[in-house]
Amino acid sequence: MRKINAIAQKELLALFCSPIAYVILFLSTVIFNVFFFMIIDQNREAQLKDVFTVVEFMLVFFVPIFTMKIFSEERASGTLEFLLTAPVKDIEIVLGKFLGLSIFLTCVLAPTLIYYFILSRFSDFDRLAALWGYCGLWLEGYLFIAIGIFLSSLCRSQIVAAMSSYMVLFLLYFTLSFKTYTQGMWSSVIGYAAVMTHTENFFTGIFLLSDLVYFVSGILFFLLLTKLVLKFR
Repeated sequence: MRKINAIAQKELLALFCSPIAYVILFLSTVIFNVFFFMIIDQNREAQLKDVFTVVEFMLVFFVPIFTMKIFSEERASGTLEFLLTAPVKDIEIVLGKFLGLSIFLTCVLAPTLIYYFILSRFSDFDRLAALWGYCGLWLEGYLFIAIGIFLSSLCRSQIVAAMSSYMVLFLLYFTLSFKTYTQGMWSSVIGYAAVMTHTENFFTGIFLLSDLVYFVSGILFFLLLTKLVLKFR
């Protein structure tokens, strides 16, 4: 665990030593706040479902930016070989980098918790539904990070890693749109594969075990694939 924490701290330090982290934190805070007040003003409803939808969509744009260089930069600079020959296991490398980026994601999403307290203070809204919505956001963000880490481990170029992540995340996000063109088994498969199918339940305050399994298994699957990539190297 000590090695995992050390790698996580290294990744966080690398992020905050670059302008990328501050740009993402600034833009996310501004965008989330603007849409929060616009949605509350237009809907006149004390609920965060529409706000979660906006945050979810913005994660598709933000996550590839801070995952693109997690391995590709080290491959290009040659430091990945040094890391792989160090007295640390492949799984510890993967988990350490995942933990570091997950903490940064928490820094991005944590300011939105003020919306919960604002609505709690000035209205009577469904607090449990809001909490489930936040759980869905965090799980989705972790899944996106796991995907970004895996694709970064395959690429030497940060741009290629970012574009690959965008392609996969947009495909997951818009998969539900293709459901109307299918039927039978394929319709069910596409419906389950679409990330919006599962976040929609969380955002409305509905907890289903299948949704939790979807995110947890997806995270573990892509982290395992990343470990295998490192092992073959």
